[in-house]
Amino acid sequence: MKCIMVTGGCGFIGSNFIRLMLDSYPELSIINLDKLTYAGNLENLADRKDDPRLSFRKGDICKRELIDDILQHADVDAVVNFAAESHVDRSILDSGPFVQTNIVGTQVLLDACRAAKIPRYLQVSTDEVYGSLGAEGFFTEDTPLAPNSPYSACKTSADLLVRAYVHTYGFPAITTRCSNNYGPYQFPEKLIPLFISNATNDQSLPVYGTGENVRDWIHVEDHCRGIDAALRKGEEGEIYNFGGNAEMTNIGLTKLLLELLGKPDTLIKYVKDRPGHDMRYAIDASKAKEKLGWTPTYSFREGLQETIDWYLSNSEWIERIKSGEYLSYYETQYGSRL
Repeated sequence: MKCIMVTGGCGFIGSNFIRLMLDSYPELSIINLDKLTYAGNLENLADRKDDPRLSFRKGDICKRELIDDILQHADVDAVVNFAAESHVDRSILDSGPFVQTNIVGTQVLLDACRAAKIPRYLQVSTDEVYGSLGAEGFFTEDTPLAPNSPYSACKTSADLLVRAYVHTYGFPAITTRCSNNYGPYQFPEKLIPLFISNATNDQSLPVYGTGENVRDWIHVEDHCRGIDAALRKGEEGEIYNFGGNAEMTNIGLTKLLLELLGKPDTLIKYVKDRPGHDMRYAIDASKAKEKLGWTPTYSFREGLQETIDWYLSNSEWIERIKSGEYLSYYETQYGSRL
């Protein structure tokens, strides 16, 4: 591959993916399309802003004319779609933006890529499309889809659109699904960066319900390596799950964060549970290991400590995000490129 278009490349996972690809493939050029909503931050790629292989277009994946213009004027070998509204709590408050970006935006991308005869399309999805597990078992690629939040319902709808385009049009698409990501550049409203920030400032850490909900955690770099493997080695029409082999209750994770930060458990504050809160997620990634040669490399404790160290070393980035000052930062640092 010589050129790929990445949508949502200024977000948490997308920016880490772009960085990985630029580091791994010297001949690769990347077009980064991002709407720059609250979670899309050009500062996430500040260290790559002068790389001639990376170009940026500000825009919405729901705008067909924009997508057509990019694909018609660049020799794009593949499109990787990270663009999505992704925070469950926000989807519960207002599902409208999730329907637009996650469903309509995916449909627009699929139609534009099909018209432009793009040879490879990868849809980045989530294990939340599978719903909730009991105390035992794991999600596989054949687990029935049973979304329980507006966010996961929208991601499921997008996945089914991709499936339909594969079967109806022979569209060359692959879907990946992963467990909860953690690592650098994650928007501060998410659990791990939020709790690191709160604990550092001796503020309470709000834990939903009893905190016994279980999540499997994967370092964002391991996830991005999996996406790269699926993009290059995956079979059209297939789905690949990625997990970090790191199941932990939310309260267990909270206490581990406090331990690593040297803060007391008295900062924990139990709050009213999220509506429809899924009890447990756990990924079986054996297909990705067998077919793609992928395995996670980070142990959770090691990766979590590195993540804590990154946030503590980048407190100004966090404060700009939390205060909204990153908007003016865009204008001063990137104004001519927006």
